Amino acid sequence: MIKPNNYDAVKTSDEFEKIQAGGHYMEIKKLAERKNKNGGDMIVIAFDFDMRDKQEGYFSKQFLDDVRPDKKWPYAGTQYINVVDTRTGDCSRNFKSFCTCVEHSNPGFTIDWEAKDFGKQFAGKKIGGVFGSVENEYNGKVTMRTQLRWFCNYKDAAGAKVPEPRLLPNEQPAAVTAPAPATVTDEDLPF
Repeated sequence: MIKPNNYDAVKTSDEFEKIQAGGHYMEIKKLAERKNKNGGDMIVIAFDFDMRDKQEGYFSKQFLDDVRPDKKWPYAGTQYINVVDTRTGDCSRNFKSFCTCVEHSNPGFTIDWEAKDFGKQFAGKKIGGVFGSVENEYNGKVTMRTQLRWFCNYKDAAGAKVPEPRLLPNEQPAAVTAPAPATVTDEDLPF
């Protein structure tokens, strides 16, 4: 066999630093408006742990270490939020919560709903995030990952309690696994 390209540089699953459960100080890297699979409005938020956080630059490091030519911002550092609650036709609770957390985390900042590029105003803004275990199933295999569970006010991140694990229906908890390899500038982000 011929040794694969970048064999020595590629990290194994157990070499990845795991996301610590609980509150994190974060910075929004980019926000983009998109359509969901049903054609509804949604936002896609790329974030990273900021310099005040115990895991500063976590997602940037993953992104920069990714040797694949089609690398993407890490999934765990990306949040997708529908703007409208399809059941009621009103603003979704998750979108309102995100917007409120950004405004409260950045004194003097008010969302400009008339902005030509809505997402640009969020780049560099602070926000808090609470991470916890979430059970997932992929290709028939059940794993447990540490993921963003909800946004919070930046100043409240340090005191955030670790949430109870979110399990798949009728399942026993799986072992916590390392995050997938990263898939830092605005131009680097794939959306």
